[in-house]
Amino acid sequence: MTSPSPRSGSPAVPHCPVVIVGAGPAGLTVGNILRAAGVDCLLLEAGSRAFIEQRPRAGVIEEWAVRGLERRGLGSNLTAHAQRHTECEFRFDGRGHRFAYGELTGRHHWIYPQPSLVTDLVREYADVRGGAVRFGVRDVRLHDLDSDRPSVSYTDPDSGERLLVRCDFVAGCDGARGVSRAALPERARISRHDYGIGWLALLAEAPPSSDCVLFGMHPDGFAGHMSRGPHLTRYYLQCPPGDDADDWPDERVWDELQRRLHAADRPPLTRGRLLEKRVLDMHNYVVEPMASGRLFLAGDAAHLVAPIAAKGMNLALHDAFLLGDGLVAHLTEGDGTALDGYAEACLRRVWDYQEFSQWLSEIYHGMSHGDPYRAGTARARLRRLFTSPAAAAAFAEQYLGTAGAY
Repeated sequence: MTSPSPRSGSPAVPHCPVVIVGAGPAGLTVGNILRAAGVDCLLLEAGSRAFIEQRPRAGVIEEWAVRGLERRGLGSNLTAHAQRHTECEFRFDGRGHRFAYGELTGRHHWIYPQPSLVTDLVREYADVRGGAVRFGVRDVRLHDLDSDRPSVSYTDPDSGERLLVRCDFVAGCDGARGVSRAALPERARISRHDYGIGWLALLAEAPPSSDCVLFGMHPDGFAGHMSRGPHLTRYYLQCPPGDDADDWPDERVWDELQRRLHAADRPPLTRGRLLEKRVLDMHNYVVEPMASGRLFLAGDAAHLVAPIAAKGMNLALHDAFLLGDGLVAHLTEGDGTALDGYAEACLRRVWDYQEFSQWLSEIYHGMSHGDPYRAGTARARLRRLFTSPAAAAAFAEQYLGTAGAY
């Protein structure tokens, strides 16, 4: 929870217009937008720079999000090195079924690992635009958020000294377990949905086995294949929630992937060393409101969408565009309109992506519940995608995030 500032009235306390807590895609994008407009800010991050630049996470970026990065001078490295995907493939009943959403819409996805994007954003913020950042900070606390003189305190990792910074606004971009979400008032509502399943997340040192994303629907569980570059592939395997990754030796993993992604008309998977194994319990949440006093939440601090539809990083960028632009308008022009409407504007897309994730989950997991009714409806949805132009267009719009694109 927020607390009164211990020394906020002292003239010796430094002032910075915006303090950003968390150096993920959302926090770094907000920081870059502010620095491009000449607004000073301080970014506080618990991890080291090396840690955040190597942390494996998402990799699918929607076209509207890339265009938003480009407009802010943040997308040149991405567009030079990322892969473009215009198709995905559903595998079920032993065959592969291509869905060419690029032909249908003229749009595509970009495949660019989140560590690469974070590396680009850190470099631009700290090294090019001269943004202030403190890595490895401890015990961050937020103070007086309901006043016009909020502040943030933290422990310096080198000196161990307790430092205090006054500010006008706090951007809380520090994830689900961060201090920002915990600082919301008790009246804040957190809506949750638990899918009741787990996904074993895997990163393989192996070239992709297909030129597109693969979704495998199998009676024994879902499997997914997503490129992360020419030599790395992300895989997912449905498993019981709370399962132990140690119960999945490499041979079992590859055998299960091959079985669930098998298609008689496609080559077998290319195997390689598994660099990562961790179990994700599939759940979503939405925090409302996304703002309280001088605190504005962005990214996973405000909402989580399971990787079912690859929407998480895209939502974080959408928040960051709106928040960064709104802060600039308020601090440089005195126009608070965008900040006043920030939460409502963000939540429209958040809830749209939540609904699509839930809908898509029924296709992915309907055949593995042991319920013939759910299996039948999942197959009906899949058949409709490949026989109804209207259903295909609606799916492509949601899959690409083009409905109401920012």
